Amino acid sequence: MKKKLIITGAVAGALLAVAAPLAASAHVHVDPGEVSAGATETLTFAFSHGCEDSPTTALTVGIPEGVGNATPVVQGGWTITRELGADGVPTSVTYTADAPIESGLKATVSMDVLIDTSAADTTLAFPVVQECVTGATEWTEVAGDGVDPETLEAPAPVVEVGAAVAEGGEHGHGDGAAMVEEDGHEDAAASTAADADPVARWIAGGALVAAIAALIVSLLRRRA
Repeated sequence: MKKKLIITGAVAGALLAVAAPLAASAHVHVDPGEVSAGATETLTFAFSHGCEDSPTTALTVGIPEGVGNATPVVQGGWTITRELGADGVPTSVTYTADAPIESGLKATVSMDVLIDTSAADTTLAFPVVQECVTGATEWTEVAGDGVDPETLEAPAPVVEVGAAVAEGGEHGHGDGAAMVEEDGHEDAAASTAADADPVARWIAGGALVAAIAALIVSLLRRRA
């Protein structure tokens, strides 16, 4: 009896070990998972499952606050439509598959997003609705404080936003300093050249006087 319980427990553990990765893979993933505020990044949403094995027909990605603009990337196999807000920025983007995508096949859709600087050091969730031939799945759950995201049944893809990128960057300041330094060198060179001109003129004049004096001395010697 004890041996039977051990075997049953081992089988159950093995099933859980296999089921956990499968459950984790049955999500809509986003890459990259980390971006910088104030920058434009290409986000790619990927999935390899349907709705309980029903083929996928469309993917609608919601655009959260903190995104200044979103530009869908045109790619083969999808028809793209957008819902625009009053400011012209998309509030959602729908990718409709030209043909239903079977479970077990990996598919991706992409968009270029501009991250607002106001979103620095926050987490942006992109809710996704996956429509299938039969049924649909709403990947919209967001983990609250102290909640493990892995425990969510239908988590929304999330992106961690880092600090805002510096405007102009260090290169801008460096170039400015270089320009000032170069201007300084140019001014110094011009000043040196200006200072050198009178000296050169005096030397040239002295040489001319010396040449005339030598010529006079030579003529006097000949007459003598």
